[in-house]
Amino acid sequence: MALEPELFDALIDTVRRFVAERLRPLEAEVEAADAIPEAIVEEMKALGLFGLSIAEEHGGLGLTMAEECRVAIELGRTTPAFRSAFGTNVGIGSQGLVIAGTPEQKAHWLPKIARGAIITSFALTEPDVGSDSGAVKTRAVRDGDVYRLRGTKRYITNADKAQLFTVMARTGEEAGGRGVSAFLVPRDLPGVSIGEPEKKMGQKGARVADVIFDDVAVPAENRLGEEGEGFRIAMQVLDRGRLHIAAVCVGVAERLLADCVAYASERKQFGKPIAEHQLIQAMLADSKTEALAARALVLETAAAKDSGANTTMEAAAAKYFASEMVGRVADRAVQIFGGAGYIADYGIERLYRDVRLFRIYEGTSQIQQLIIARETLKRGG
Repeated sequence: MALEPELFDALIDTVRRFVAERLRPLEAEVEAADAIPEAIVEEMKALGLFGLSIAEEHGGLGLTMAEECRVAIELGRTTPAFRSAFGTNVGIGSQGLVIAGTPEQKAHWLPKIARGAIITSFALTEPDVGSDSGAVKTRAVRDGDVYRLRGTKRYITNADKAQLFTVMARTGEEAGGRGVSAFLVPRDLPGVSIGEPEKKMGQKGARVADVIFDDVAVPAENRLGEEGEGFRIAMQVLDRGRLHIAAVCVGVAERLLADCVAYASERKQFGKPIAEHQLIQAMLADSKTEALAARALVLETAAAKDSGANTTMEAAAAKYFASEMVGRVADRAVQIFGGAGYIADYGIERLYRDVRLFRIYEGTSQIQQLIIARETLKRGG
């Protein structure tokens, strides 16, 4: 159920001011430290940002997909690392539980997730398994009342601070996704260990690391859904996550555009602001047009999802178009800023590096193309 319009408008206004007044001034600090200040994380919890997508009955805000995308656009106007602090709680780290959890599982975990008392993470990718997510090698073997979990997951967002992992593991001998099941795995179970955070190109402050499961005894009651349903659950989780990421891309593009307009209006060359030169205007026009198109696609798809429609294709299209779009906008922003765009002082080069990841995680652009084509053929056009 959607929030009352007045309440939602107040939420958007609060998030917008939080981004402008609290987050943007800290961007360089977060980049340098590769960490988000704990005081900021506590403020995010107080604002309810860890529970945007979780039902009110479990302590969340219970936003619709359309409302969540509007909030994500606002959060995109600062470095994406800030959103990642709670992004797994809102998206891939909690949605498997929301989709397939039992009433008991939901009652136990979701209130803690919604208030940020625990951080969640989604463990699908492996050293040899990325885009082909149905080929996971991590195994979970039934042993009485537990499953013995063995394997390694790679590039897992928020792994270094997560207390709960949604883990995809093979329980059957069937090839592909049909043999994969999903499990809720607390970090404190014996045999769970976390690797050192990876050094990355961008999105400093949002850490990824390996998660190793060495004969971990996972209670059978921690399985999500039935055996063999893990791949289906993962795909549903990613459908929603891709739409959220697409909305963040729109927000980053709008931030870049605003920065470009401000800079081009002040920077003078050949006796006038560079904003008055037609080739600069052409880059601004292309960026604005693409950002508007991405915003429309994201919000239309979110509304369709809220209505109960199958939006697998549309969510993939939104993520594909928006993530490619923001890369082009970032590239033009560097060009408009010229030498200043390549220097850290202005933050453009940081965002240029940050947005590159959007075309990779939660399904590469090439995977989105395959999904779009498959669904288009299935629907007959």
